[in-house]
Amino acid sequence: MDGKSKMQAEKHLTGTLVLSVFTAVLGFFQYGYSLGVINAPQKVIEAHYGRVLGAIPMVRHTINTSTDNDASITVTIPGTEAWGSSQGTLPPSAGFEDPAVSPHILTMYWSLSVSMFAVGGMISSFTVGWIGDRLGRVKAMLVVNVLSIAGNLLMGLAKLGPSHILIIAGRAITGLYCGLSSGLVPMYVSEVSPTALRGALGTLHQLAIVTGILISQVLGLDFLLGNDELWPLLLGLSGVAALLQFFLLLLCPESPRYLYIKLGKVEEAKKSLKRLRGNCDPMKEIAEMEKEKQEAASEKRVSIGQLFSSSKYRQAVIVALMVQISQQFSGINAIFYYSTNIFERAGVGQPVYATIGVGVVNTVFTVISVFLVEKAGRRSLFLAGLMGMLISAVAMTVGLALLSQFAWMSYVSMIAIFLFVIFFEVGPGPIPWFIVAELFSQGPRPAAIAVAGFCNWACNFIVGMCFQYIADLCGPYVFVVFAVLLLVFFLFAYLKVPETKGKSFEEIAAAFRRKKLPAKSVTELEDLRGGEEA
Repeated sequence: MDGKSKMQAEKHLTGTLVLSVFTAVLGFFQYGYSLGVINAPQKVIEAHYGRVLGAIPMVRHTINTSTDNDASITVTIPGTEAWGSSQGTLPPSAGFEDPAVSPHILTMYWSLSVSMFAVGGMISSFTVGWIGDRLGRVKAMLVVNVLSIAGNLLMGLAKLGPSHILIIAGRAITGLYCGLSSGLVPMYVSEVSPTALRGALGTLHQLAIVTGILISQVLGLDFLLGNDELWPLLLGLSGVAALLQFFLLLLCPESPRYLYIKLGKVEEAKKSLKRLRGNCDPMKEIAEMEKEKQEAASEKRVSIGQLFSSSKYRQAVIVALMVQISQQFSGINAIFYYSTNIFERAGVGQPVYATIGVGVVNTVFTVISVFLVEKAGRRSLFLAGLMGMLISAVAMTVGLALLSQFAWMSYVSMIAIFLFVIFFEVGPGPIPWFIVAELFSQGPRPAAIAVAGFCNWACNFIVGMCFQYIADLCGPYVFVVFAVLLLVFFLFAYLKVPETKGKSFEEIAAAFRRKKLPAKSVTELEDLRGGEEA
């Protein structure tokens, strides 16, 4: 960001804008918390399921979870102390109190408890455009918060009823909320942000996610809330963030772009801009909105079907989908899955705290990316992140494969874990959340965000369901799969993903409409911009 842009950014960073963005990204905080919170108390909840169903669940001494929050957890099952084991090891004669309930049933209920969150997100993500246009960005976020509060209440009260049913229902309803929120929040933040700050404020989505994950990891420690007494409180705690967001949204202005372009309320749009920008003259942005409105009026309302069938949007849609796939299939979940195990082999006394250390690094470098994204640009950071993750994945494979021969390889693997996380948060982590909103003008944007959101949730679900099988099949060589995928993603991004830094929505959309000169690189976009100004 040059000196002039920096001064403009500081001028536009008002208290109302900070409040609005902070309030909106609380939705992503809840998303991150919900991703991480279910893993730490897994054994405790499984034991509770077993008691509710009249069975004793399968017991493992330690577990390594395969999502964003990994922890090594030792579980004591009430009633097993007399067998001479503090680890809950079953004696040969121990079995299930109800033979009709098998360990596979418990595994099924647990899998549903985890995966219904993603299923809810997939279902609701398709309605983002409709509810955002029908109610407006702020009112829509207000209304969908009811889902979050209801879902968290069900989980928080799980011990008062059939816990497995209440948790599965609560996770599904919370997933419905997060699916809607993951589309509405980027839409609102991109529309209220000035061009000079759009990228930096857009990275706050990912910062909110990793902060939510980190807090859920810390609170999930057994001496805090991840124990048999307090796990319902742990699961339902993000309802507090939902309540906070609900009341803060009452203070936030509606998106001026929505007011001007969708509703044609010019004076209300000006008032909203003045609240967001302070004493700055709103006419420049109004003129930009007018141009965008005219462009949107010249094209009929864009449905999801038209988004795919029209050649005008095809290139942008492919880019939007691929950045989502790159984020979910990058292997970040695999890194978290192996982290505790690698820390154990490296001789770390409390690997659970080392895993939380990975979460801290995750958060710190997301903060750093807030400042990098406007300085270096989206495209260059995305490419650098993918290449860094590729190199780290190769190092991880070598370290795991040679670990039995050379003890010091465990440290290679440890370093690779931290580097992988750092490079993920530099580019592939935060950028997909906001670049989709930048690639489309007002007309197709809601449909594009809905499709991209569905793609992200679907990939999330696929990774969660399939990763364990792939890991069992490939062992330490699972990272070869991700290295190959990362290479494909890097080549695609190099050839197809445009630079959106400092560009108006119209400039970016115009670049994709140039079929003869497709926007493949920052250079071509700069040429286009220069030609339009001339």
